Amino acid sequence: MGTGKRIMLFAGTSNPALSASVAGALNTSLCGAQIGMFADGEISVRIDESVRGHDVFVLQSVCPPVNDRIMELLVILDALKRSSAGKITAVLPYYAYARQDRQESPRRPITAKLVADLITVAGADRVMSIDLHSGQIQGFFSVPFEHLRASRVLVPKIAEITADKDHMVVVSPDAGGVERARYYSKALSASLAIIDKRRSAPNVAEVMHVIGDVEGKSCVIVDDMIDTAGTLTKAAAALIERGARDVYAAAAHPVLSGPAVDRISNSALSKVFVTDTIPLSPAAACCEQLEVCSVGGLLGEAITRVHVETSVSSMFR
Repeated sequence: MGTGKRIMLFAGTSNPALSASVAGALNTSLCGAQIGMFADGEISVRIDESVRGHDVFVLQSVCPPVNDRIMELLVILDALKRSSAGKITAVLPYYAYARQDRQESPRRPITAKLVADLITVAGADRVMSIDLHSGQIQGFFSVPFEHLRASRVLVPKIAEITADKDHMVVVSPDAGGVERARYYSKALSASLAIIDKRRSAPNVAEVMHVIGDVEGKSCVIVDDMIDTAGTLTKAAAALIERGARDVYAAAAHPVLSGPAVDRISNSALSKVFVTDTIPLSPAAACCEQLEVCSVGGLLGEAITRVHVETSVSSMFR
């Protein structure tokens, strides 16, 4: 391509299906690497081909088991750095530990910054991720950061719900997600509503108020991730109580911890659109409400643009 250097795509073990999809979008194949474990659980990596001077991309979604995935990524980056790769880009479709991006109370860690430091020290010259929990995480890195939007694949799917945009409302599940919801509402030419919620404990949310007109409307709750689905399903119930015609949801990252799949299956949600940044469990794959939109093409295009040194942000205008 433009630089005369070869794109070399390596993948960790976190998401084989997405890795194959990205390789297909790039019209290439995954480069060889041996990734395994010693008897005591230590991660072992061996790069099987020369990477000297080439443009190397490492695809690893930091999904459960999160700590194993992070360590695997760090070991791969270190192996590539010591193999004289020309430029190393860590491609993290899902960036874990992002929710701890500030000290909410004294004597607490900022793990989003800690993970950023680990990735940089391990050898990444650039980082790429999709829908960070908060945009300021980009500032935790001392190397360039490409922040991609899952809206590129989710907005067209949401647009199929109804042709009558006057009867569609994009809903933010909390005050922190208003900017994201506003972006979706503008892209869909839909109105905007906000849910004011209170948390009584971690992963426990109580819906208090719905700000905006949702009566008789098709509501779409947008968020960056679905973890235990407590917030999502309570938000859907609150919208139905206030007269919403039907409720959908869209989120980039289907973490789906604990009771999440059961909650979604028994909720008022008509459909939940997610991406394949995190592979679905067998139970989640059988959930009728969940529909997966692939980000393989999105990541492939972003990788190509980074390689030929053209604008990535123009993809989302």
